[in-house]
Amino acid sequence: MRYDFDWLPDRRSTESVKWNHYDPDILPLWVADMDFASPEPVIRALRERVEHGVFGYAPTIFNDPHETLTLRRLIQERLMRKYRWEVQPDEMIFLPGVIPGFNLACHAMASASGNVLVQTPVYPPILAAPGNAGMECRAMELVSNPDGEYGIDREAFERAVTDRTRLFILCSPHNPVGRVFRRDELEMMADVCLRQGVVICSDEIHSDIVFSGHRHIPIATLGPEIAANTITLISPSKTFNLAGFSLAVAIIQNPDLRQKVLASGKGLVSRACVMGLTGAQAAFQDGEDWLDQLLCYLESNRDFLVDYVRHEMPGIRVREPEGSYLAWLDCRKAGIDGDPFMFFLEKARVALNAGASFGKGGEGFVRLNYGCPRSVLAEALQRMRNACLQTRRSGSGEKTCA
Repeated sequence: MRYDFDWLPDRRSTESVKWNHYDPDILPLWVADMDFASPEPVIRALRERVEHGVFGYAPTIFNDPHETLTLRRLIQERLMRKYRWEVQPDEMIFLPGVIPGFNLACHAMASASGNVLVQTPVYPPILAAPGNAGMECRAMELVSNPDGEYGIDREAFERAVTDRTRLFILCSPHNPVGRVFRRDELEMMADVCLRQGVVICSDEIHSDIVFSGHRHIPIATLGPEIAANTITLISPSKTFNLAGFSLAVAIIQNPDLRQKVLASGKGLVSRACVMGLTGAQAAFQDGEDWLDQLLCYLESNRDFLVDYVRHEMPGIRVREPEGSYLAWLDCRKAGIDGDPFMFFLEKARVALNAGASFGKGGEGFVRLNYGCPRSVLAEALQRMRNACLQTRRSGSGEKTCA
């Protein structure tokens, strides 16, 4: 069937933090969920589950994997088909989200004198996770070239890994800078971590949202030793717009490491959401047609966004995202006084994410979510452009309309 991604559902009548956090006249292009209805097979499966009428406990993360074997088999087949990655059903742990996943990884590797390496600017909950486990967050900045493309300096990465480093949290594809890391970049990071005895926790929640000319490579597929040293986190939440069901999968092929992670969740993280399991199974089984159409729509939105910013918003720079539905806008030369997040919120009535919240290297940036109908994106960009032009005219002494 053909899906209509131009249709905007009324989300203000739902428990949507994205649409209800700000005043009604503000367009929300911030928190990373999309404004598209989920795949029809998912909606149908959830409706059937609701009509069953009984909503008891789902299996706990400590249960026999045979209790969720159908879903595990679907994920197993999907990983083999997409990446030639052989994963066994008992190597998966269902969790209530990716954020609990990398927090559990921090707790599993916790050491009073240890630190966790992260690469900034990065998704804010990653920055908070080490401290939640009583460890230091050791941040190294990604480097960017004059064109705004981000990369990893090998020497800086090697210096950042010390004898106190217990865990490296990788965000791949990267949120917010939109990089889909190349094989050589992943191999370099994996090699350093192996030599230094540092476990890798790879947040790969955006792995299905990758655009033409790029290919996601799960870091655990680089070799058996790397797989044994890696906790991989995936989820249907970004892929199929199911964030509200709070479901993620931790793939941990090393049994000792898997037991450490399970032990760290005892009494804190017990079970996944029953509706999340239902939705995930339907999505992985019958959602590929929707996903194919979504990727085409998002890539078109991305191209529209990049072209608009480059031609209509002088002083703001954006690098074409390789993956995710998030754009990282450099506003440092836009002539904006103060935080560009507050500028666009107050002057354009558009809610974005403040770059400073993503750690060092994020100051002067904003993150924009273009996972929405084109009409919403176009209106938001026009509002932002008009606010920038108004500021430039005011700054040059030109008379402006009230």
